[in-house]
Amino acid sequence: MTRIQSIELRHLNLPLIKPYALSYRTFESFEPYVVTVCTDDGRLAFGEQHISPGSSSETRDGGWNFLQDRSKSLIGHSIEAAAADLWNHRIQSPVAATALINALDQVNEPERWVHDRSLRIPILSAFSASTPEQIRIELDEKMDLGYRTFKIKVGKDVVEDRQRVQTIQDILGSRGTIRVDANRAYSVKDAIALSQHLDPTICELFEQPCDTHDWEGNGEVAKNSPVPLMLDEPICTMDDIERAATMQGVGFCKVKLKRFGSLEALCKAIEKAHELGLQIVLGDGLGSDINCYLEALVSAKYLHRAGEFNGCFKIQDQARILNPPLKFDDGHLVLEDTMRLTLNQTVIETHTVRKANYGQTEA
Repeated sequence: MTRIQSIELRHLNLPLIKPYALSYRTFESFEPYVVTVCTDDGRLAFGEQHISPGSSSETRDGGWNFLQDRSKSLIGHSIEAAAADLWNHRIQSPVAATALINALDQVNEPERWVHDRSLRIPILSAFSASTPEQIRIELDEKMDLGYRTFKIKVGKDVVEDRQRVQTIQDILGSRGTIRVDANRAYSVKDAIALSQHLDPTICELFEQPCDTHDWEGNGEVAKNSPVPLMLDEPICTMDDIERAATMQGVGFCKVKLKRFGSLEALCKAIEKAHELGLQIVLGDGLGSDINCYLEALVSAKYLHRAGEFNGCFKIQDQARILNPPLKFDDGHLVLEDTMRLTLNQTVIETHTVRKANYGQTEA
């Protein structure tokens, strides 16, 4: 029986190419936890997750403490027992727990979570321009790079948001599509007002206009929006997917590895949504290379729509944590058939904020 021999924890600070602005926070860097699990038969696997302050009640210090506490207790345990322990305690810090669970996923089913052929998976691009001239320039630049789907963040001022979105739609036209994401920042009234300016021929969906827990408010927006609504932060369980499927005007669910915990649970969530007639968008725009890699593998199994697992391409080249880093080409995340997850230890050491070791590697 395979047992855990050691666990290394790292909290990293990875600077971004440019600030990434959400309605609730602007990121200058991503700060993922990277977990390395080594087994007594020589297997090595990695997990990575990023806690986003303001996205939920989970905190970075709380996540770090959780990882330390669980890692101490898991040394010497079988993979099955360790996974069961993490699921039992996951509610304490779900995103942090996912980093450990994903490493165990790969140890438990090593052949399932790799790829045996080259994969080209379409991804969308974040979008930051605001003036008409800047919008035209950024759209042209990103279309030259192969992007055809663009993520437009709104939620700070509905009048300014409406004008900006309209300008983007006018300039983009039939050349591509947009997804408009309010990150929970609107009132029902403002969300409905913004939605009336979304062109269904250009705008694929309107994402999470109202508060995470305001199912009724989001539902009211969905009924009045000319484009399908997508729920994001509320979608964490099968029950959430089933509830979303009953809501008029909700056509999409956003799913992320960090919310469903294991790779298998994420796959089952996608299958359930499809069974219920919901469309899926997959991906965490705040993830680094490991999380992007794993979400890309799942996407390749189930989806053709542009993924949102593009966080690794927001990070400065010298701070990319895999060797080699994930590759971008013509609007796609590319996984070569020879690629396997290998950490760039120089980058890891340079960008470590804090670390801890448990098991035989502990000094």
